[in-house]
This record gives sequence, structure tokens and C-alpha cells, in this order.
Amino acid sequence: MSILLEQFDKATDMARARLSGLGDEEYLWEPVPGCWSIRRRGEAVTPRAFGPGEWVLDQGDPDIPAGEYAEVARQAASGMSVEKIAEDWSVSVARVEEVLAHTGEPEPDDTPLTTIAWRLSHLHYEFAGGWEWAFGERRQDPKQMVDFTPSAAVALERFWETVDRWRTAVGGVTEEELDTIGFSQYPYGSDPDDPFVGVIAGANLEFVHHMAEIALLRDLWRIRHAWSGR
Repeated sequence: MSILLEQFDKATDMARARLSGLGDEEYLWEPVPGCWSIRRRGEAVTPRAFGPGEWVLDQGDPDIPAGEYAEVARQAASGMSVEKIAEDWSVSVARVEEVLAHTGEPEPDDTPLTTIAWRLSHLHYEFAGGWEWAFGERRQDPKQMVDFTPSAAVALERFWETVDRWRTAVGGVTEEELDTIGFSQYPYGSDPDDPFVGVIAGANLEFVHHMAEIALLRDLWRIRHAWSGR
């Protein structure tokens, strides 16, 4: 457990430094047409955009993008049932079986590109929901827990408060709780079927994964004028 906490602490330290100076324009920058982002409710461009307030987070029709086929294969290899995977992706069992049948074949990557705002907001509601469904009352829908905002400063302040709360709670988990299957009842994903130590490891991976993408978007923003002039 100490290794997971050390990993998370180092990752958050790096992310805080990497996100220093993030401004609103960069936060909402769409490097190509068709990006997913946060938008005012009346301007949402995806059919299942969600959030409790004026600003909502883009989400498309239920499906498994070709770029996520490997993730579906990983879920199946980890022991998740086809029914559980289908529930996780909000698709039919038949769709999951189709994806698994084509795992390993070359597919076009139709995963949408996303903005920094989308990535950060995505992480935010997942960590908020992760805390609620492991340490809280296990009642609130994670997708309705975060009031998304176009202000980078406000978003970061709220995000780090949520991350710090998660880290504090995880730091107090007992060995017995780490081994408990279903200690987290987070409603999206396999948490109810996993020992909590696996949930913590998955949260670390999700954090590192999305922060790396945000860091790359920051680099592209920095050189955008030279890049667009080529």
C-alpha cells in the first residue's frame, strides 16, 4: 500500500507543477474541430452531455470506440463478465462480444480528441464519485457531483480539494479494507467486484494517464503558432 501512496503523491506533485499557470483560453482550447469539452448546457454538441449546473461535460452515444478495444480486452482478461463490461460501457452484451471477437485486429481510432477542460473535469467527477462510493454515503451520482466551470483557476482549486480528500481517506484504509471486495461501490466500472487495493491502483493509473495527456496538450498549446504555420 505504501508504494501506491508514494506513487500517487509523486504523480500529484508533478501534476501540480505541470498545471501551474493554466489560463482559461488554454483550458478550453480545441486543437482540432470536433473536440469534446465542457460547454454551456444549451450549446452541448454530444447527446449525453452531463453535469448539475450551467456547464456540462461532453459524452456521446453509448458505444465502444475502436481506440478502446484493447481496454475492453483488458477488462475481460481481468475477470470482468461480458454483462458487467456491457454495463460499464452502456452497450449491449452483443456489442461487447463483437468487440472481443475483433480484439487484435487493426481498427481506426475513432476516440474523440478532448480539451484540457474535458480531461480535468473527467478526472474530477471520477475522484469525487470514488470518494462518495467508498467513504461517503454511496448515494450521489458521480456525474452530478461536480459543477463544471470555464474558469481554469476555479476548476483547479476545486479539483485539488477533491483529490486531497481522496488521498486523505485512502491513507487511512486498513489492511482488511484493502482486501475487501466491494469496499467501493462506484457505479461505473468494476469497483463492486474488485478488492479495494485494485481500485486504488486503478485510480492512480487513471490520474497518471490523463495528466500525461494534459501535459501534452499544454506543450501543443505552447508551440501552436509555429505548428499551425507549417
